[in-house]
Amino acid sequence: MSVKYTIFAIATVFLFANSMIGAVDTRAIDEVRNKGVLDNKDLKVIDEFIAEAIDELVATRDFATIADIRATILSRRGEQRQYAEQFFESSYKYLYAALKGASKLPQGGYRYETIVNLLILLDGMEDVRLIELAVDMLKDEHATVRYWAVHSVANAGVMEQLTSAEAGDMKLARRIAEELKGIADGSSVEILSLMVDFSSGVKIRESESLLLQIADKRIKEYAGWTVEYELLDSKILKLLSIKMNPEDNVNVAVARRFSQLYSYVFQRYVKGREVLKKKQKQQLASVLAEVEKSCISKLLGIPQSVIKKAIEGNSYVGLLHEHSRLLGDATRPGALGMKFGFDYGTGPDGSKLIEPVSLSGPPN
Repeated sequence: MSVKYTIFAIATVFLFANSMIGAVDTRAIDEVRNKGVLDNKDLKVIDEFIAEAIDELVATRDFATIADIRATILSRRGEQRQYAEQFFESSYKYLYAALKGASKLPQGGYRYETIVNLLILLDGMEDVRLIELAVDMLKDEHATVRYWAVHSVANAGVMEQLTSAEAGDMKLARRIAEELKGIADGSSVEILSLMVDFSSGVKIRESESLLLQIADKRIKEYAGWTVEYELLDSKILKLLSIKMNPEDNVNVAVARRFSQLYSYVFQRYVKGREVLKKKQKQQLASVLAEVEKSCISKLLGIPQSVIKKAIEGNSYVGLLHEHSRLLGDATRPGALGMKFGFDYGTGPDGSKLIEPVSLSGPPN
């Protein structure tokens, strides 16, 4: 059974959606799912179920009904080999057709809502074999489409399959990482957070490069006083600290990003105390204290609470002193730089920089 995905058909369904939508019939698929051996008739039942369910998913505009249809499809997955293989093949075929048809629609709410609903279904299936369908949507011009495309490739189930010793696909993992790098600079904090998850779960050179690119983006935004949702940097800094490899050869590029980004969190908190909103200051304080506890204490091998106490005591002098001790200043390298043997690059005169770049004052 084919899926009705011409532009005319989809537009017509949209106009009359409320009168056409009904519950997905699950009686036949439930009978097949309980069988031990399937014949061609049974496989056809699976195919027709997926086709009809995705037809209804595309047709309806009611959010509750859409959620019910997705739940119905996902709950009908099965473990029996023939069943599971046909379920995948039909899902791929009709999701591909639906996404391709929706992509041809004029730009607008109906187009992106349709694609988003299909991507949420794809995401819920957590099947790495479907992920190339999401990869094709990573550069879509609509932010919500991009978010769910990234969510689909960065969910825990897919990342586990990508890196599985038995069935991993490093070629696909590298392709995804490169695609994510291509959109990182223009991405929202919500999408960046998902990208950090991918960098954490898929340990390849390209995903580390993606993490460094995200750190550079955040550093640039701090420097320009345009950064949003500072809590994201706790997540970034934690992953950077893990990738510094203190027990092996230190990753200087990672160590520099960790130290400069953490320095900017310090400096923004201190220099922006008169201009930042209460929520921003709370987020910065949370990042400073959490990174001290989760990262600095581990990196230096000694429990640290100086930053937390300085924040609680409203001691900006104490914070600046600890910033210099940990990260360095014009007179001496910091404790991290000395322990792990990194600097901040070279100055115009060719000398090594032993302190992070200073953050300019907040704009007027």
